[in-house]
Amino acid sequence: MDRLDSLVYLDCVAKEVLRFCPPAVGTFRTLTVDDRLPGSGSQLFKGDQVFVPFYTLTRDTQHWSIDPELFYPERFLREDKHHHPYALIPFGGGHRQCLGRDLARFILKVIAAQLMLNVTFFDGGPQVNAGGQWSRATTVPRHFGVTIEFDR
Repeated sequence: MDRLDSLVYLDCVAKEVLRFCPPAVGTFRTLTVDDRLPGSGSQLFKGDQVFVPFYTLTRDTQHWSIDPELFYPERFLREDKHHHPYALIPFGGGHRQCLGRDLARFILKVIAAQLMLNVTFFDGGPQVNAGGQWSRATTVPRHFGVTIEFDR
C-alpha cells in the first residue's frame, strides 16, 4: 500500500481518469437552507432538490485553468493541483459520498499499475477515439479505444 501511495504520477492519472470520465452522472441533494444560484440569481428554497452534474463540474473552465477537454494528468502536479474541492467529486462529496470511494480508487491504481508493468498502449486513432459517452446512472465512454501489446 505504501509503495502504491508513493507513485505520485499514478495518483495524478487516477484523478484524471475520474475527472475525465466520472463513474456516475451526478447526484441529487436536498437544500437545507434558502439560497440563490450564482450568476443567474435564481431563488432556491430549503427542501428543493438540486442535481449536481459531475461531468459538467469537471469541464468547467472556471475551476480548471488547463483546458478541461484535454486528458492531462499533469494538471494535478501544476496549476490545477489546488482546484476547488467540489470541482472533482466523482463519488459525491461531504458525509454522503460513496462508501466505496477509497476501494474504487485503490482498485483503479492497482489495475493501472499492473497494466503499466505488462502492457504497452498505443492510441487507437481518431476514428476509434471520436469521443462522446453513454450516460445513464453511470457514465461509459461511447467511442474510446486503444491498441495493446502484451510485453510478457
